[in-house]
Amino acid sequence: MTELELQHLRREKWRLDGEPIRTLEEAREFIDSVGMCLVYPMRQPMLLPTLVGATLGNDQNLPARRKAFDDPRAKRVEELLPELVRNKFAFEAQLHGESLLLSPSVFPYFYALGSDRKPKQSVRSRVRGQASPLTEHIFSKLDASGPLSRAQLQEQLGGALSEAALDRALLELSAALKITRVDHDPGSGDIWDVYYRWAPDAVNEGVRISDAEALSALISKYLDCSVAATQEEIAAFFSAFTSRARVAEVVKALLAAREFSYTPSESRTLITVVHSNVRAEAPPAGREQRGARLMPRRRDG
Repeated sequence: MTELELQHLRREKWRLDGEPIRTLEEAREFIDSVGMCLVYPMRQPMLLPTLVGATLGNDQNLPARRKAFDDPRAKRVEELLPELVRNKFAFEAQLHGESLLLSPSVFPYFYALGSDRKPKQSVRSRVRGQASPLTEHIFSKLDASGPLSRAQLQEQLGGALSEAALDRALLELSAALKITRVDHDPGSGDIWDVYYRWAPDAVNEGVRISDAEALSALISKYLDCSVAATQEEIAAFFSAFTSRARVAEVVKALLAAREFSYTPSESRTLITVVHSNVRAEAPPAGREQRGARLMPRRRDG
C-alpha cells in the first residue's frame, strides 16, 4: 500500500472526498461507519476523522472548536451535534479536552476503558481521593434533579459562581464519563445529565466488559477507522487511557492471533485489521459498506 493509496482510502471513509454530510441520517451513518470521530480537529493532530471535516467534504483549514462560534463553516456541525446526541445516535466523551463522538456499538467499550466503573459516584481525584467540593456538588445536583441546563445549574449553585469555574467542573465530570451533554437550548445553553441515567443500557454493558476485552475491541475499531496505522500512531491515541506497554502487548497478541496483520508501505510498516484488508486500488463501492464490525465479544474465563 502506497501513502497515496492510504490517503485515498481514508479520505473516502472520512467523507473528505467532496461528498459532505447534509442530513442527520447521513451523519448517523457516518458515526456508525467510523465508530469514533472528533467534532473539531485537535491542536496537536490526531489520526481520527472529524465531524466538521465530514460536513464540509474536505479537511482544508478546518475551524477549531474555540473559533467555531464565529465561523460560518461550523454552522452545520453545531446543528447536527445536539440532534445526534439527543437521539442517542452518538455518545459524547472527551479526548485531551476535545469532544469525541462514539457510535452506540463502540461506546460501551470506551466506557469500560475510560471510566472508573462506578457510574453513581462522583469523580475522585487521584491525589486527594475525592472530587473538589464544586465538582461533587454539581454531580449531586444533576444526580438528584437532572437533566439541567447550564443556566439552571449556575442558578442552583449560586449566582456568584464564575462561568469558568462551572466549565472546569463540567469538563472534569464529562472527561470521567460521569455526566454528558444531552441537548442544547439556544437560550439557556447546554443541558446536562448523569450518564448512567441518560444511557443506562450502554453504561451497564460497559461496567461488565473487562479492560482487556475493551482495549482489544477499541484498537480493532480504531484501526478500521484509520484504515491502517503504525504502532506509534496506535499508542499515541490510547495513551490517554492506558500505558503504551499495555497497548503494545495487546497489538502483539492480536497479530499472533491473526486478527491484525502487517502491511508494508513505502517508508513504514502499517498494521491493519485482517477482515478489513482490501485492495487499495479498489475501495468499497458504496458508503453502506464502510466501517466494520467490532471484534467478537470475548468473555474472560
